[in-house]
Parts: sequence; structure tokens; C-alpha cells
Amino acid sequence: MKRESRITMAKEILFISASKVLVDYDFHNDTDGDITTEVAFPIPDYEPEDTPASVQGFNDFKLWVDEKLVRYSIEIKALVNGRDYSFLLRSMGVDVQSFGHNNDDNTSPQIRRLNPTQKERLRKAGLIDKQYDKPAWKVRKKYYWSQSFPAHATVHIRHEYTPVLGNSNTVAGTMVTTGKADQNDEELASVCPSSELLATLRQDDRRPHHLVSIAYVDFILTTANTWKRPIEDFTLNVERPPVDKDPSHHATGVNLVSFCWDGPVDKVDANHFRAHLTDFVPTKEVRIGFLQGYLYDY
Repeated sequence: MKRESRITMAKEILFISASKVLVDYDFHNDTDGDITTEVAFPIPDYEPEDTPASVQGFNDFKLWVDEKLVRYSIEIKALVNGRDYSFLLRSMGVDVQSFGHNNDDNTSPQIRRLNPTQKERLRKAGLIDKQYDKPAWKVRKKYYWSQSFPAHATVHIRHEYTPVLGNSNTVAGTMVTTGKADQNDEELASVCPSSELLATLRQDDRRPHHLVSIAYVDFILTTANTWKRPIEDFTLNVERPPVDKDPSHHATGVNLVSFCWDGPVDKVDANHFRAHLTDFVPTKEVRIGFLQGYLYDY
């Protein structure tokens, strides 16, 4: 977001689950004049991988201003070594954000139909690999819109999207057995597990054919500092997913949530947790970890 120190983020309510991120903001213009500025929601850069580009690109992003659904603009760049090649790709009819409608086998039909001269040009630019013509650029994408903030008034902005889940197949390792993390415990350590949570994982790890996987959602909090600091009233709500009852998934009773937080976290009910702060100045981002137990047959 552009720096706009004349506008106060009076309230932010952030809801994070494994399937939805929803954010409500109240912005207040304390000045005597109306202010119009560009508001941007940049997403993390993404590359071709197992997760579909539509998910990585938050293609279901929705925006409301004062409870009215609002249209926005999208900026999409194709980066190789920091240089934008989106114009070149579009001139050849290649969709940038989907990597030319990339398939599950990491082959792009829009690239495959190009002629040899076009493909060679993309290879030289580093946009496709030299052996299989697979897409090799990084997508940088942001949603943005022009927003007016009337003098001495509050504007309510809300947006939601399906998050990208990071994951690890198992969290069993040094941190579970000793409480001290090594390089193999990066995902677990990044969600600051409590001693009680580690004890639960340790007990489960001793049971035959048991393992625990972790999925996590990242959210960038520090963009709030582009507005007048601090956030006057901030609430983080986290929803733990229900126990997976699909018998084919062989779920166990382990179903945990963990995240790093400097302050009290209240348990609202069995699957909901809340952290509340006033005059909050974010200094780091937040990662919410969801841990689920499974049985394996080998």
C-alpha cells in the first residue's frame, strides 16, 4: 500500500481459517479535507507448482466498501531476475497469471502451440526451460482500487479470499522429542508450539503408525503500518478446522492450532481462538498452523 499517514486504521478484525481469510477494517479520516488515494492488496509472488495458479493468485478475492461489492483493478507481472516480461508473453497470447493455462504435468498448452522462433525467444529470456519448455517465470500480482475517505468520517472496507496452504507431511522430529528445533522442524517452529502442544505430539508420536501433518496460513500484518499508526483496535480470530471424519483419511484425534503471538489468546470455544490488542503496531507477520493426526499403513 502507498504510505498514507493522514488516515487512521481505527479497527481491524482478521479472521483466519484453513479455508478462508476475511478482514474487516474501519478507516477514519481525522483531517478537515477529503482524501482520495490508491489502496493496494499485493499478494506473495508465486511460481508454477503443485498448487493451482488460481489458488496461489487468490483469484476469488472479493472486496466490499461500506457493505457494497466493489470492482478493482489487477496488476500482473511476469518476472525473471527482477525484469518484467509480461508484455512479451501477452504479445504471444500467453496468459501470465496462469502460466499459459499450465496443466498438472507442468506443461502449458499456450506455450506448446508457439512456433520455434517464439519459443527460442522465451528460452533466451529465461521464461521457459530449455529442455521441456516449462514456464519458469514468477508472477507478481496485486489488487488495487481508488478509495475516497471523506473528512471526519469512517469508511468500512472488507475483503476475503481463499488462502494458500503451506504444508509439511509430518512434524515428527527433534522438536517433538526434545523440544529443541533443528532445520527439519522449520514449519513447526514457525508457529511457536507450546510445551503442552509438544507433549501431545510426543505422546502421539510414540503410538504405532501415527503421524501428524501441519498446514499453515500466512498473513502480512505489517502493511497496516502504511497508514497512521497504531491500529487503534485489533482482533485476530482463528478457527480450527473440525476433525476430519472421512474414514479413508485415517484421521486420529489430534487436531491442534498454534501461532506466535505476543499477548494473551482466549479460547472462545472448542474450535475458535481470539487475540485482542489496542494501539497495536505490527512488527512481524503471522503464521497460523493447523496440525492434524493421521494413521499410515506402511
